[in-house]
Parts: sequence; structure tokens; C-alpha cells
Amino acid sequence: MIRGGFLSNAERLELRALARDGLSEARASRRANAIILLDKGWSCQEVADALLIDDDTVRAWHRLYREHGLTGLVVFDIGGSHSRLSAEQEVALFAWVSASLPRNTRTIGAWIADSFGLEYSHAGLIALLHRLNLAYRKPDLVARKLDAAKQKVFIDAYDRLMRDLAADEAVVFADAVHPTHQVRPAGCWAPKDQAVAITPSSGRDRVNIHGAIDLETGKTQMLDVPTVDAQSTILLLIAILAAHPSMRIIHVFLDNARYHHARLVSEWLAREGGRITLHFVPTYSSHLNPIERLWGTMHRNVTHNRSYATFRDFKAATMAFLTQTVPKNWTELCDQVSDNFRVIDPADYRIMA
Repeated sequence: MIRGGFLSNAERLELRALARDGLSEARASRRANAIILLDKGWSCQEVADALLIDDDTVRAWHRLYREHGLTGLVVFDIGGSHSRLSAEQEVALFAWVSASLPRNTRTIGAWIADSFGLEYSHAGLIALLHRLNLAYRKPDLVARKLDAAKQKVFIDAYDRLMRDLAADEAVVFADAVHPTHQVRPAGCWAPKDQAVAITPSSGRDRVNIHGAIDLETGKTQMLDVPTVDAQSTILLLIAILAAHPSMRIIHVFLDNARYHHARLVSEWLAREGGRITLHFVPTYSSHLNPIERLWGTMHRNVTHNRSYATFRDFKAATMAFLTQTVPKNWTELCDQVSDNFRVIDPADYRIMA
């Protein structure tokens, strides 16, 4: 049995481009379609029925893709295929792609045509690029000032805290978010002959939410505030205290926003009695605060392909998701909002200009 979900996002984009390319050989497009459907969880028999072929052929195509990548789908004689470019031209192509990082194969094909007078089909280009060890990639967002050493220290300290956490201690992650009353169009499946659209929101009003989540229980505290500042920070900490009445110590992790370090907050903590301990995530390291992942989950469920006639409706839907849906469905959502931390080192990336 072939389990779905085996493709990366970049691989899916690459296969969809091949499947939709009208200039490629039909048999290459069919193979790409088959792999895409398998990735979606279709069985080999279901794919075979849809493409009017037999299931053994589907398995053979999957094996070709697994062993040779996209080249296995577009080159129909893996052993005997050879490049139309000379070795020197291949070196020049690799150097040009490495230097310019072109966004699509059309640009690459035009450069080859201008430079060497050779025309390539989309499928042929993909085969050539894969053979030269070039792949389609989507850049990650990596801040230049990320400090890998500080991230490692933070992760080690967090792991020690969680290992030694007593039964009367809790861990909470806090942050602010400002969702705007605007629909976010996202891809979806629909009948092939049916155009789909969504009505845009005309307003630009936004909700200011200062919130917190306990990853152990999925319990949230979400404050709709006029402004996110030191005062809203104190109100959030009070709400966290009220939600954990039996806890001796509540560890609150948050970013380095100025209002989190405000003197007003420090003075309140000194008077509060010591139940709350603040821990600050390293600067530029939002990936080390799981609540940031919660905001992404919120957008996927509230703003993607969803339009709200009024700002009031939008705010109600946003707050209902964060305060009711998340705690109620935490067993289904917890994997999307986890503390599976990793170090991101800018030295491991080529930073694009």
C-alpha cells in the first residue's frame, strides 16, 4: 500500500506544473497526475480507474518516481538518455541557475535558447535540471540576525524545565496578534467546469488580541483589547492566573516586545506574589513560540476562503475559534501547535537579496 502525503510542497508544485503543461508529452502529464493522486491518498486501483490504465502501471510509475524523481516520469529511456548540451554548456547552465535563481522553467528555457540555440520542452527541461542536481525550491523566511547559539541555549533550558516540571507547575505561551477583516483566497478543489470566487471584504478594521495557550490542555486565554501594551499584558497575566488557580508556579513564555519588558509589568509582577515566572524567547526567533503556529491555524480556519459581511461577524468568528474551537478540539489541533523546536541557523542558508 502506498501511503499518501509522501511529497514535499516543492515536489507537488513541480508535478502540478508538469501535469498542466500543454507542451509536454501526454504520457508524462498522465504520470505526474498519477503521482499527485497517490500523494492525496488515492489507492493504486482508484488512480488506475480514473486514468483508464491498470493498477500495476500506477505502481510502476510510483516506483520510477521514487527511484529517479521527476526524471523518471519524463524520460522514457532512463538508461540511454543523454543531454543535448555539451559538458561545457551544462557547466555554464548550472552556474547561471546557481547565480540567478530563476523562478520558472520558462526563464531557463529562454536562456538556453538565447545562449546555445537549443529549444527544450517543459518535460525535457525538468529532466535536464534534475540530472544536473538542480531542484525547485521555495525560500524559507530566515532573519539575518538569528542567533543559533542563543536558540540552542533556549531549547536546552526549555527541555530541562519540561523534564523537571512539577505537578503544581504549568507552562503557557503568550503573544499578540492583529487579524484584519480581509478574506485570504486559498486553493481548493471544485468541479472542473465551475469557476469559483469569493467576495472580498471592504473594511480594514482589525482585532487586537493578546492571548495565551497551555499546550498540555489546549486551554486558552484570549483578550480582545483596544491596544496591545503593558496594561493588556498585565490583564493577560491576571487571566492566566485565574485559569490556573491550583498551580504554584506558572511559566509564561513570550517574545521581547517592549511592552512585555515595561516597568509597569515588572512592578505588577513584584506585587503579584511570585506565581508567574516570565521566560523570553530569543530575539527574531518566533519559531520558538508555539502560539505563533496557533495564529497560522486560526487563519486557515477563519480567514482562508471565508468572507464576513461585517467586522462584527469577523471578530466573533475569530474569537470563537480561539476561545472555544481550539480547547474543544485540542486533540485534533495539538500537532499543528506543538513545541517541536529546532535551531534555525542563517549560516545554513543562502540568503537571497
